[in-house]
Amino acid sequence: MNTVNCSLPLPDDFRPDDMLKFHQRDVLAVAERVDAGSLSKGILWNGSPACLSIRFETSCAQVELAINGIAVAGDAETLRKLGQRMLGLDQSIEEFEQRYRDHPQLGILIAGQSGLRVPVTASIFEALSWAIICQQISVRAAVAIRRKLIQLAALRYSGGLYCYPDARHVADFSESDLRQAGFSQSKARCLLAVSRMIAAGDLELEYSVDELPVDRVCEQLLRIRGIGPWTVNYALLRGFGWLDGSLHGDIAVRRGLQKLLAIAEPVGEQQARQWLAPFSPWRALVAVHLWTFLAALA
Repeated sequence: MNTVNCSLPLPDDFRPDDMLKFHQRDVLAVAERVDAGSLSKGILWNGSPACLSIRFETSCAQVELAINGIAVAGDAETLRKLGQRMLGLDQSIEEFEQRYRDHPQLGILIAGQSGLRVPVTASIFEALSWAIICQQISVRAAVAIRRKLIQLAALRYSGGLYCYPDARHVADFSESDLRQAGFSQSKARCLLAVSRMIAAGDLELEYSVDELPVDRVCEQLLRIRGIGPWTVNYALLRGFGWLDGSLHGDIAVRRGLQKLLAIAEPVGEQQARQWLAPFSPWRALVAVHLWTFLAALA
C-alpha cells in the first residue's frame, strides 16, 4: 500500500459542514464515511482502489490518499488539485459575495450563508451518473440506487469502503444489471450510453474548470437520449464546480425562490430563468444558495 499526502490552507470563512453533509447522504456509508470533522471516501486512483481522507483542522485541510497499488510521480500534485476542486477552493466566492452583498434579495442569502461553496465530486463521471440517477425522483430513492450501483461494481478498498466505479466498469454492465439495481429502463440506457461513449473515447470530460469547453460538452451531452439541460448543468456544477449553469428547472430552486421573494404563487421555470439570468456567471452558485436557504427553513 502507498500513501500520498498534502495540506490545503482554508479561508477563514470556510464551511466544512457543507462538504461533509454532501458526502453523508447514504446512511449505510458503503462508499463514504463521515466522522467528526473528517471524510473517508473510496475512489479509483489510476484504476486501483484507494481511500481518500480529508480531515479539517482550524485553518487547513489535511488530505491523504491510501492506494491499493503503486504511487507514481505527480500523484501529490494531482491529489492537491483534486482536494482543491472537491472543497471548492478555486471557486470565485469572494468576488461573488462582494458584488451582490447589497442586492435586495440575494444579499439576504449572502449575509446568512457567507462563505458558501459548492462541494464537488471526486470524479466527473460520478457527478454525471449521479445527475442521471437523480432525475425526477427523491434524493432518498436516488441514494439507494447509487448505493446499489456501487455495490454492483464491487470495487473495494482494502480498508472496507466500496469505490465509486468509473465509466469503463459501468460500460461492462448490461441493461438488466442496472434494472436490478433500481434504474428505470430509460435511465439504464442513458447511463450505459454515456459510459460506453467515455470508455470508447467518444466523450471527453477530463478538463479543469478553467479549460472546460462548456458549449462543446453541453452539445455532446444533450445529444444523448435521456439527458436534458438540468442534468447537464447539475453535472457540470457537481463535477467541475462550474458556477454558471442555470438550474431554473430545479423544483427546490423554484421553491427556495418563492420563499425568498415571499410570494404566494409557485415560481415557474421561465420566471426562475429570468430571475437567475442577471447573476451570470454565478447562476448555479445562486441556486446552491437557494437550496441551502430552503433546507434551513425545513
